[in-house]
Amino acid sequence: TVLVHSSLSSIGWVNGGAVAVIQALMDVVTEEGTIVMPSQSVELSDPKDWENPPVPEEWWNIIRESMPAYNSNYTPTTKGMGKIVELFRSYPEVKRSDHPNYSFIAWGKDTNKILNQHPLNFGLGEQSPLGKLYMHHSHVLLLGSDFDSTTCFHLAEYRIPYQKIISKGSPMLVEGKSVWKEYKDLEFREELFQEVGQAFEGEHDLKAGKVGSANCRLFSLTEAVDFAEKWLNNYDSKNIE
Repeated sequence: TVLVHSSLSSIGWVNGGAVAVIQALMDVVTEEGTIVMPSQSVELSDPKDWENPPVPEEWWNIIRESMPAYNSNYTPTTKGMGKIVELFRSYPEVKRSDHPNYSFIAWGKDTNKILNQHPLNFGLGEQSPLGKLYMHHSHVLLLGSDFDSTTCFHLAEYRIPYQKIISKGSPMLVEGKSVWKEYKDLEFREELFQEVGQAFEGEHDLKAGKVGSANCRLFSLTEAVDFAEKWLNNYDSKNIE
């Protein structure tokens, strides 16, 4: 079971592009394994939180009422997720979880076990696909991506004392109708992830190599989350009173 973060442009020219990369992953993992990718759609967010650019408060309700609801079949992934993820979600037998912001897509043996019952509150926490991947003793493959996009580090953020809980909102389909749903989550600190990853790599034996021009790493998701938990606790003890 492998959680894949990918950058097609980092690999360089590939005969067949994203299709060839996906087929290669499927050939290696096979249906006896499971390929998982984050398929976030963070644009489906509360306009009160928009900053680039911000929108006037008198627009907020109009935007909430008119924003298309999340649909696991056709809501696109956020642009920064990359071409491989966006294509992979359309493949036959690939399924997607139900969270409007933090969904995951998967193909293979344990797809349903990993994706089913993705909670709305704390969407990257213990009951999420990330929590299930941790219990599966899964691996992370950085296929041209770097540690700053390592989603599993978020799971560690739910396991430390320092947590800032915030309110979020997204439109979701309820009995065929679009309903604005409020939910709770943490204020994440992705800006620390590159430093966390570099420290992790310095203390653990990661498999590293090249795929095309891309620098790639393969490592244990469980070990990475455990390390990130300790690193963040140490960081907070030094920087937060």
